[in-house]
Amino acid sequence: MPKHALRRVMTATAAAVGTLALGLTDATAHATPAQATPTLDYVALGDSYSAGSGVLPVDPTNLLCLRSTANYPHVIADATGARLKDVTCGAAQTADFTQAQYPGVAPQLDALGTGTDLVTLTIGGNDNSTFINAITACGTAGVLSGGKGSPCKDQHGTSFDDEIEANTYPALKEALLGVRARAPHARVAALGYPWITPATADPSCFLKLPVAAGDVPYLRAIQAHLNDAVRRAAEETGATYVDFSGVSDGHDACEAPGTRWIEPLLFGHNLVPVHPNALGERRMAEHTMSVLGLD
Repeated sequence: MPKHALRRVMTATAAAVGTLALGLTDATAHATPAQATPTLDYVALGDSYSAGSGVLPVDPTNLLCLRSTANYPHVIADATGARLKDVTCGAAQTADFTQAQYPGVAPQLDALGTGTDLVTLTIGGNDNSTFINAITACGTAGVLSGGKGSPCKDQHGTSFDDEIEANTYPALKEALLGVRARAPHARVAALGYPWITPATADPSCFLKLPVAAGDVPYLRAIQAHLNDAVRRAAEETGATYVDFSGVSDGHDACEAPGTRWIEPLLFGHNLVPVHPNALGERRMAEHTMSVLGLD
């Protein structure tokens, strides 16, 4: 190629490259920067089902509350990148939202503020000592009856249900209204409790959960009533109810390790019986995130 023709080609190429570079620079200068997703300010409230009591490792910052660092709030925070403030505490009642549960343990609602974006909780099972009294009463009656009949139901009748309706339900509403008052801009999720017992008696489970055959559906109905009280209180206070009645079916305390979400009363693998294990806490987190659209 003649030299003058080669110079013309090189000059045209340089001009084109320069024009392209100017165009890219101009486009870059006028581009809108990507918006980073804001970090959620997340506060976890609630009782031992939220605290993950019995699941290792234990949070050493407050041994009185027997709080796990593998509980469902931590699983949610790890998955979403949320900034977590976890004030869950084993044995908490709705009253502990507004009063100190133990010396040095602040009322749980003190953790909330106008900047709180997300709140989760399980609460109500310890009001009136519903969980512990029902499990203890039916377990004792089951042992004494050799697993026959429905001695717990025969003795206690509607007493547990009456307490749930008369005391727990209004206390749940008051607690959730308190959450809304302290965190007016937050999305609030009130979780139900995963199933502890199967729908009908499993004879092979009696050594692990010594409840008489006729009292297994009785206990399950009490838990269903408690969960319904949580649901109604959530709906009436603008919170989202996270229902576990479907997803936790078949994962009760009578199932085998690796399938069950709740540990049995006897011969379980957790430090605290009749509570979620690590798998249960993970599944509670996953279902909550799904319901809230955080997954």
